[in-house]
Amino acid sequence: MDTRIHSTAIVSAKAEIGREVAIGPYTVIEDDVVIGDKTEIGPHVQIADGARLGRECRVFAGAALATIPQDLKFQGEKTFLHIGDRTVIREYVTLNRGTRASGKTVVGSDSLIMAYVHAGHDCVIGSHVIIVNSVQFGGHCEVEDYAVVGGLAGVHQFVRIGKYAMVAGISRASLDVPPYVMAGGHEVFRFEGLNMVGLKRRGFSSEQIDRIRYVYRIIFQSGLLLGNALKKVEQECERTPEVDEILNFFGNSSAKRKYIRPFKA
Repeated sequence: MDTRIHSTAIVSAKAEIGREVAIGPYTVIEDDVVIGDKTEIGPHVQIADGARLGRECRVFAGAALATIPQDLKFQGEKTFLHIGDRTVIREYVTLNRGTRASGKTVVGSDSLIMAYVHAGHDCVIGSHVIIVNSVQFGGHCEVEDYAVVGGLAGVHQFVRIGKYAMVAGISRASLDVPPYVMAGGHEVFRFEGLNMVGLKRRGFSSEQIDRIRYVYRIIFQSGLLLGNALKKVEQECERTPEVDEILNFFGNSSAKRKYIRPFKA
């Protein structure tokens, strides 16, 4: 099947459009754009300079991709938005491209970005991620693979959300969320236990879950300072991929935000 471009769409001759791409009515695609094979673009979509879309993506009505950052420091430098393969971008999503800080905003493969989500400049959203309706990300946020962010959550700039973590809907996410856990809260954004449903759905064994639970008991319930708690984990726990993932998250020297803690009445 050939590429199908609606007669009302405005598609730059300089854009690189793959095979079997479909472009809907009144969509605008600017010069410096690359769209992979078999991607479907709905009506009234804007795909601005710097967009790089992978194969078999689906972009729904009204989305605006790779528009300029909402950052007063942006001076028109050449930056990008990279989207992986098979990712779904629902209605009226806005994804700004990067700034000179990193040069790009990134969304991985096989992710679902639901309606009215906004991701600011220099965000990095991983693969197999689900971002529910109306989530708003400040700049420089990171969401790692297989994480879920609930609807209407507001995520502060520079916040990191670890692998397989879940943030509850209508949360004020102002702190880092480590891997495998649930976090939520508006007045107090806090640790709420392991993401049990998500871990089981992704095939984690009881042994793996028990190991993760033990690590977080040391980090959150031992009464130790974080550095000492992490040393205790290194000394007492078998170094499996799950344990290493947690240690690496807390040991990231580039982190800008503090991390969630359990709620204390």
